[in-house]
Amino acid sequence: MGMSDEEEAVYEDLNNLKNQLKATEQSKVVLIGDIMMDCYIHGYANNLNSRAPVPVLRETMREEDVGAAAHVGRGLNSMGLKSHLFGVVGDDRAGLNILELLDEEGVATSGIAIIDGRTTTVKTRLLATRESLVSDEQLLLRWDVEDDNPVPQEASLALYDQAIEEVKNADVLILSDYGQGVVNDAGAERIINAARAKNVPIIADPKLTGLHRTHGVNWILFQSQGLELMRRRLGVSTGSEAATQLIEAHNWDHLVVLSGEAGVTIYSRDEEVVHAPCTLDDLRQMIGLIDAAAVAIAVAISNNLSVRNTALLANAACECILGANRTESFVLSRDDLIDRIGEMSWNLQVSKR
Repeated sequence: MGMSDEEEAVYEDLNNLKNQLKATEQSKVVLIGDIMMDCYIHGYANNLNSRAPVPVLRETMREEDVGAAAHVGRGLNSMGLKSHLFGVVGDDRAGLNILELLDEEGVATSGIAIIDGRTTTVKTRLLATRESLVSDEQLLLRWDVEDDNPVPQEASLALYDQAIEEVKNADVLILSDYGQGVVNDAGAERIINAARAKNVPIIADPKLTGLHRTHGVNWILFQSQGLELMRRRLGVSTGSEAATQLIEAHNWDHLVVLSGEAGVTIYSRDEEVVHAPCTLDDLRQMIGLIDAAAVAIAVAISNNLSVRNTALLANAACECILGANRTESFVLSRDDLIDRIGEMSWNLQVSKR
């Protein structure tokens, strides 16, 4: 049984994407957002505590890695793009470790402000399995250390002044909002206006409480749970209706919805809805999914890809995350993406023989 016309078109698109990725030029991406440290504690949970119905974790390994906007910046560099990262960290051990890790991987840190007395956000996850079982780890607990105080106004103004100057000759702008205060109302309005004045495409990963800061953004990233919540708030019957209303209300061009095992869907103002189904059978985890999608869309913009091919590329990037054993040490690279696209095209061909 051969491929249908639609499958043949997808197969050709995937092969073309591989060739385009190999020839991707080093575009300049300005990235501003929250920076944090991710900590992972691995171990065995063989017993329950004698005084409470909670597991006792016997630690076997501990890892630290950069997260949020820093993770996006690292992914951009690994894809061959030139990232200019702007954000803040505290003058504590976690903040200094983040700067050191980024420096080691060639991510420029000159746009990261060190705020005296500020606590750097650290998200710690405890993961464990039973020692006698051969199975994947499960998340037992996550605890967050963060600073609830707003970024000092003087530091915020200086940060946006520098970022806006860099946007003037950038190819893409990314706003990575994890609700830690770097992406604020005044700053977001300034940098979005500056990018639009220079026709620089904008990608944003907003908190649902921060949608008012995204007016006029070209590419918005949601997870499927976020669209479902907005559907309920808007009182409409389908996600498609909610997407249409959101695009109109906030003057977006595209809304990219990441649905894990259901793949990637792109709703657009002036184009048909595009869906790229997930091709994985075994989904292992989702940490870093939206960061990988942001990187993929920046690559797509740099290569002037169609919305259809952008969906395929974003879906391939998501599959790299979904299929990874440990995303905490996984950095999306050009080779990873090319290999994943190659597997997708090969599987499509083989399944139709």
